[in-house]
Amino acid sequence: MNDTPRTLIFVPTYNERDNAPRMAHELLGLPVDADVLFVDDNSPDGTGELLDQIAATQPRLRVLHRTGKLGIGSAHIHGIAWAYDQGYQRLVTMDCDFTHMPSDIPRLLEHAGQYPVVVGSRYMQKDSLPGWNLLRRTLTNMGHIATRRLLGLTQDATGAFRVYDLTKVPRDLFAQVMSRSYAFFFESLFLLHRNGLAIHEVPIVLPARTYGNSKMAARDAIRSALRIVELYVQLRANPRQFHVCRPFTEFNPELTDPQNWNAYWDEKRLPSHVLYDILAMLYRNAIIRRQLRAAVRRRFAPGSDLLHAGCGSGLADADLQEDYRITAMDISPAAIRLYRRNNPRAYALRHADLFDLPFEDGQFDGVYNLGVMEHFTPEQITEILRQLHRVLRPEGQLLLFWPHRFATSAAVLDLTHFVLNRVLGKQVQLHPPEIARLRGRKAAEQLLADAGFTLMDYRFGPSDGWVQAVLTARKT
Repeated sequence: MNDTPRTLIFVPTYNERDNAPRMAHELLGLPVDADVLFVDDNSPDGTGELLDQIAATQPRLRVLHRTGKLGIGSAHIHGIAWAYDQGYQRLVTMDCDFTHMPSDIPRLLEHAGQYPVVVGSRYMQKDSLPGWNLLRRTLTNMGHIATRRLLGLTQDATGAFRVYDLTKVPRDLFAQVMSRSYAFFFESLFLLHRNGLAIHEVPIVLPARTYGNSKMAARDAIRSALRIVELYVQLRANPRQFHVCRPFTEFNPELTDPQNWNAYWDEKRLPSHVLYDILAMLYRNAIIRRQLRAAVRRRFAPGSDLLHAGCGSGLADADLQEDYRITAMDISPAAIRLYRRNNPRAYALRHADLFDLPFEDGQFDGVYNLGVMEHFTPEQITEILRQLHRVLRPEGQLLLFWPHRFATSAAVLDLTHFVLNRVLGKQVQLHPPEIARLRGRKAAEQLLADAGFTLMDYRFGPSDGWVQAVLTARKT
């Protein structure tokens, strides 16, 4: 019986025509029992077609084609998923430009039986970056310092030369990686580290590219730097969010998202969006989380069944999961992925539409949402409130965080959009339009009454810096 683990070597390509044939032949010639997978992002220079010609004569070589340049991190997620699907037990990942040498693969595999993750490290010996110019050396070292100081990663966290033991690394861990570009590498290693998986380093030498130029643009470096800061803030606010959480695959392809929330929650955004996300995350953690915790504990007994209707990223929910059975739903798959990551102990997750909630009548003790109602017309709000009324038990309570038309958060958002779009001419939409900010207590009472609710409490004032109005209503 052959006890050798099934091994796959994965190489993503984009415009690597000068490197790919040699890489394929060297990998197939290694003294290693392994198959080889290339994933090509529709390279304009014909890399994919050239690899197809080689694969036609090499049964151990496979080539997968994607529709376009979707990001290096996205390519790795694709290759990793394919390895799991095909039943491979070990996966080697590397670049195609010969900065990662095929001859180093056997050395990495020597340690793969002892460790879940083996990383080729450029920081373990001197003169490991021959041919690199001063700028590239400086940027690489700055990245290493940032991931070590802010994320606690002592290993080479920004490189792609790795071996994963897929029998020891949970597949769901990779599902929690949000980055689709170069930040994938340090984010995935960060998650591996936070989940207690041992990471072993093997020293390697990284020469300059054999042919071509580095594909990392300045915007990729900026996004990566912002992502490090974002992960650091998240780590300080809620370290538990990085634990591997329950799987979720029940996305409904028939649901439509007319307000394009999926784009808002998606990681692949402009640096201006990422900066806004960091500020929004600080706001949710510093203000909204505290307000939500106090309001929920004031209104609901521990163990209550609660629905977070329009859950978004769920940053404000982290302190509630242990005391309440929270079902989170959202129209955006990207939001649900974020919620699952931020709240690994969530009771249930549903991909659903506020206008057609897939829950039984009277299923929940309470329903809440944060910054949802202002994105709909008054007629749509009434329809949503009637759905929430239906799924609440008799005497069940509704808790709404609703931006007031005079809220400080609304003023900051409007001012930011004015500067970006009117002054700088950027044509940026940081947040879906808020078309129905709350006009006051009487307006809230009328909307709630039309849907069968009685307003019990209305708060808008200095306790949270006039950020949002907080409404509590009872089902009647």
